Amino acid sequence: MTALTIATQPIAGQKPGTSGLRKKTPVFMGPHYLQNFVQSIFDAIGGAQAKTFVLGGDGRYFNDRAAQIILKMAAANGAAKVIVGQNAVLSTPAASHLIRLNKTDGGIIMSASHNPGGPDEDFGVKFNMPNGGPAPEAVTEAMFQRTTEITEYRISDAADIDLGRVGPTTLDGMVVEVVDSVTDYAALMETLFDFAAIKAMFASGFRMRFDAMCAVTGPYATEILENRLGAAPGTVTHGTPLPDFGGMHPDPNPTWAHELMDEMMGPDAPDFGAASDGDGDRNMVVGRGVYVSPSDSLAVLAANAHLAPGYARGLAGVARSMPTSAAADRVADALGIGKFETPTGWKFFGNLLDAGKATLCGEESFGTGSDHVREKDGLWAVLLWLNILAVRKQSVAEIMAEHFAKYGRNYYSRHDFEAIATDKADAMMAELRGNLASLKGRVVEGMEIAGADDFAYTDPVDGSVSQKQGVRILFTDGSRIVMRLSGTGTEGATLRVYLERFTPGPEGLDHDPQEALAPVIRAAHALAGIERHTGRTEPNVIT
Repeated sequence: MTALTIATQPIAGQKPGTSGLRKKTPVFMGPHYLQNFVQSIFDAIGGAQAKTFVLGGDGRYFNDRAAQIILKMAAANGAAKVIVGQNAVLSTPAASHLIRLNKTDGGIIMSASHNPGGPDEDFGVKFNMPNGGPAPEAVTEAMFQRTTEITEYRISDAADIDLGRVGPTTLDGMVVEVVDSVTDYAALMETLFDFAAIKAMFASGFRMRFDAMCAVTGPYATEILENRLGAAPGTVTHGTPLPDFGGMHPDPNPTWAHELMDEMMGPDAPDFGAASDGDGDRNMVVGRGVYVSPSDSLAVLAANAHLAPGYARGLAGVARSMPTSAAADRVADALGIGKFETPTGWKFFGNLLDAGKATLCGEESFGTGSDHVREKDGLWAVLLWLNILAVRKQSVAEIMAEHFAKYGRNYYSRHDFEAIATDKADAMMAELRGNLASLKGRVVEGMEIAGADDFAYTDPVDGSVSQKQGVRILFTDGSRIVMRLSGTGTEGATLRVYLERFTPGPEGLDHDPQEALAPVIRAAHALAGIERHTGRTEPNVIT
């Protein structure tokens, strides 16, 4: 076995987004593409010599082959050890936990999260830091810079190793420890939640449905919900991870998790429903006949987290991404704890969690988590909901009604316009930014604009500044429009339009969100000229 040095040259476009580098799978499978990016990761973090890493992915197409390549590159770059999930599979939160548990020098996660998988679909690679969280902008920028100047990469010519057998082996002098993907994560969950109370709730006849969407969370959910908590066999549906997610779009929202939604809104609905995404870091929560938006879910979890043993001490603070509704802020104010508004991207929560300023974090894009790891965690959120339901002995609908009565309701929705030609999307946003200064005082759909800006964030821990994080249009009645282009797609641009309107109650708390938001929706289309720029009048996805 020999460590080879292979000549290469830069490949354009290897710039990581908010969650690593994502491209179509054939692009990653192209000559030198994956190798260039992985070598750039190692170079950007000061090399791999004598370091220990975690490696795993969501099991999508090319996951197994990519893992072998990355292992051989780690060995050739002098790494001492790589801890790998069995069959190279790890949920993203489980990978974060393993990095922290084993105090490694970071980890490489192979995933395109909630994007479709398959030979012609999406693949992705990202690096997580020693704290278990996604690499910050300074590190991803260093990776990108390295991709623009790379001339060679190092890789072993060793044979592939068996990643299906748990235990240690060696690869060209480097230790490869294959671990059961579920065990350590499940053990962590048992320290946070009252498994006995949840188990008793299931034993009393409580029914649940968990849609794993043929993605990575299936084995985790089956082990914890069915085997440890006693949920009925079959509680977990689509529980076997498949390389193409069974042809499903593994994004847990009402559009793509439509089977779950149909069941939960049907005549014999279970008490509780949930879904997770491709790599296990997102969640959707549904009660019998009631959908819970991610923004509202974060607020309810913050208000009730003390009911779970792992959070009985109380919360240090709550953080949310800027586009996420202000519902959690109202809970933080009532509890007298810190509240933080960050740019989109879980990496922005890392400093707050590490500094002990925040305990719970959430994004409107179906991501919720806490300081137990440094990633969002779909199954964790579901278990916290189950713990709350077990203690309060109320339905989801009853809990939501009481929450809105106490805190008021932030009606909220996100409209996604997908695969817009990038030049058209950029022109629309440029025009909108150019108009911001003149919007104050303008009346649209009967609402007066109080102000408009392009959100900038100064990190309260390290003082770093992030500019142009999304256009905000604020109205005097508390309504709000946010627009930004997403970095999670692999072709064209996705315009995300976030719409919010606050109702203090006690009246007007049970309207359909799209109806309650109708004037805000019309205002957004008019102010941005969405149809004029893109030709679109309706979003592809509404959440």
